[in-house]
Amino acid sequence: MKKNHVLNWTLFILQLIFAYSIEAQEQLRPSKADKPPIIDGKLDDSIWQNTLSVSEFKTFAPDYGKDGTERTIGYAAYDGENLYFAFRCYDREPAKIKSSVSSRDNIRSDDWVCINLDSFNDHQSLYAFYVNPLGIQTDSRFAAGQEDFSADFVWYSAGQLTPDGYNIEISIPLKSIRYAGGNPVMMSIFFERFISRFSEHDSYPELDPAKGMAFLTQMSPLIYDELKQSTLFELLPAFTYSQKYNLNQSQLVKYEDKGDLSLTAKYGITSDLILDGTYNPDFSQIEADAGQVDVNLRYALYYPEKRPFFLEGNEIYNLAATQSSEVDPIRSIVHTRTIVNPLTGIKLSGKIGAKSTIAAMYAMDELPQDESIINGDYAHIPILRFKQALSADSYLGGIFTGREMKNSYNNVLGIDGNIRLTEASTIEWNGLYSNSKFATGSDKIGGHALGFNYNYDSRDLFYDFSVKDVSEDFNVETGFITRTGIFGLTGLIRPKIYPESSIIQRIDLEAFSAQINDKPSSLWETSNNLSVTSFFLGSYNARVKYSYSTEIFGGKKFTTGRLQFILGGLISNQISFSVGYKRTNAIYYSQNPFQGYSHQINAIMVYQISENVESYTSFVFSDFYRESNSELIYEYPIFRERLTYQHNKYLFFRGVVEYNKYKRQLLTDFLVSFTYVPGTVIHLGYGSLYQKTDWNQYENRYTGSQNFNEVNRGFFFKMSYLWRN
Repeated sequence: MKKNHVLNWTLFILQLIFAYSIEAQEQLRPSKADKPPIIDGKLDDSIWQNTLSVSEFKTFAPDYGKDGTERTIGYAAYDGENLYFAFRCYDREPAKIKSSVSSRDNIRSDDWVCINLDSFNDHQSLYAFYVNPLGIQTDSRFAAGQEDFSADFVWYSAGQLTPDGYNIEISIPLKSIRYAGGNPVMMSIFFERFISRFSEHDSYPELDPAKGMAFLTQMSPLIYDELKQSTLFELLPAFTYSQKYNLNQSQLVKYEDKGDLSLTAKYGITSDLILDGTYNPDFSQIEADAGQVDVNLRYALYYPEKRPFFLEGNEIYNLAATQSSEVDPIRSIVHTRTIVNPLTGIKLSGKIGAKSTIAAMYAMDELPQDESIINGDYAHIPILRFKQALSADSYLGGIFTGREMKNSYNNVLGIDGNIRLTEASTIEWNGLYSNSKFATGSDKIGGHALGFNYNYDSRDLFYDFSVKDVSEDFNVETGFITRTGIFGLTGLIRPKIYPESSIIQRIDLEAFSAQINDKPSSLWETSNNLSVTSFFLGSYNARVKYSYSTEIFGGKKFTTGRLQFILGGLISNQISFSVGYKRTNAIYYSQNPFQGYSHQINAIMVYQISENVESYTSFVFSDFYRESNSELIYEYPIFRERLTYQHNKYLFFRGVVEYNKYKRQLLTDFLVSFTYVPGTVIHLGYGSLYQKTDWNQYENRYTGSQNFNEVNRGFFFKMSYLWRN
């Protein structure tokens, strides 16, 4: 009992010490529309003449608190089914507005506006709805300091260029978002505008320079009277069909010819609590992933989640004090791409009461044949996440993940939290324990991970300190972790300078240091970076970075320092580019590792040939030399060209050509895609893989060739329809 009293008093005192009062923002009350506006970008509906409007937009990038270069007016309204928003974006040089008829989620380099909506007004997460001047959409979810652009919501938008700028109209169905019950319903909002040629972000309300980018605590309350409490029922059936061919000696032979059905259902128990279920969730990949250098890797490459069932509430699984620095090995505890071939799943996510958030999921994953011999046919994956909101954007949370098979299992239990200390500073922490049993052994193995992070962010200064301890036996089969068996201390400081210059808008100086103990070898490694980043001539940025670092691998210490240059910007409305070069002391990762050095180049050019046609060209290059004698070990260049014709916001035609010199491969990929809303789609694709190889019938094997021959061919069709009551 005494221990409980001590704990309660400790928590109470911590709250008194850490809590701070958020300055009261102006409360916004949108008008209720008698007649819904037509979403056409014209702003000629009567509701926009008599509803809430805001116009005091101020900059927060590249600097804070200045009047926006161009005038902006934001509007808000609603009715029984939808929330409505609009923007009137003035521009004295309308010919310089950057916009294109593009595919969904491909507008971040354009001019755009954004509605950032905290639908619970609890400072824990938000929806972000981006729209470019022609009405093309991007959306995301933000929570625990991380923005997830894989989210896709059903909402509607239109844009129209005008002689003095452009207009935007947005309609967000209440069934597409989660919000609290009661009357009135309080949300909060952050109107945002981006002007690409100045790299300028404007907002209402104005961000306080002393609070930095802590925008969750600076949003304006948005009050809706008599908002309809909407419940939701959705069905998403999908059909996919594919044919695949492989080269067999000198002929292409069909090895797959199959169709597949899947069904995902969603039911809104309340307006803020959603139940999802799925059978055979669709994971048809509509376009080949861009090539990455996949040789000489210490850990696997990361690929994002795309399946609709797993995206609902995915941001709730974000854990505090993960991804806390560039050397943090814990990227995520829940990475649902580890559920490779799910047969079925069920999930509950949303709010329980005003302050409590829950995400509970179960999935049954069908194991590949070679693994099923040992571990049975299926892996059972339960995941449970709980968060309790505190004052401001602070919270306490807990998580459990599991992967259970016939002869093995992995369970992880942990707690995490975020406490806002002052207007500009927070502490984050987590503690995780894993318990595993492997099919190859009878002993249970336990491990732990502990993380602590402190950061301060204001207009003039950002600094960050973290502590990380991960035991050798820590294991998370549901997550993405690059390394175990380390203890690390990191520190970063970034002063920001704002010259009184028409050429240079901002200069960021950065110093970073990490000291890491490699537990298996008991050796220490270090990473120390100095960099200068300059934002100049409106849209350009350049960075120079020098690093002195070492890395432990295979019980040996290697040098891994580097010198890096990056330059990017917007040359014109039609052309943008980014190019980076890095010279690195590097390790050749193998059973017999050795010291080497490498050169790496990453270059991208985007050319908007017309309003509807875009060329996206990329080049990736990496090589590796043995240090002792400068012997070339490998050279890995990848060239990729993606040409897209976007007929309208729904329909596009795309062709991709990628040449991988290291693998002696040429990939071609063609896609026709129609997306009415996320879920209601038709995709038709065809791809081929060519390789410089020939079948040698005399040696009964494939040998190198100077000519490309087709070794793989694939065709697929996908059709799905989102039905919503």
